[in-house]
Amino acid sequence: MPSAPSRVHLPCLALALMIMVGGTVYPPLMADAAGRADHALATSLFWAMSAGFVRGVGFVPRAGGWRWLFSAWSCAAALSLALVLKLQH
Repeated sequence: MPSAPSRVHLPCLALALMIMVGGTVYPPLMADAAGRADHALATSLFWAMSAGFVRGVGFVPRAGGWRWLFSAWSCAAALSLALVLKLQH
């Protein structure tokens, strides 16, 4: 049985584009207070960006684990985690 066609999810796509542009224009966004790379922060931002692009263009994976990892909810969760990590510095 074919699944229903997916649609573009503009909030996720816009968020992914903002993270991409923000990280490109201002790399210190992903650094800690001492100026060193914050790997936990970068990982959570890259997860949010990846999930945003995957869901944003309308792709919904068939496998449950991948569907959860690249959902709009996981995009929001990863962005929230990044915000918490950034505010801890």
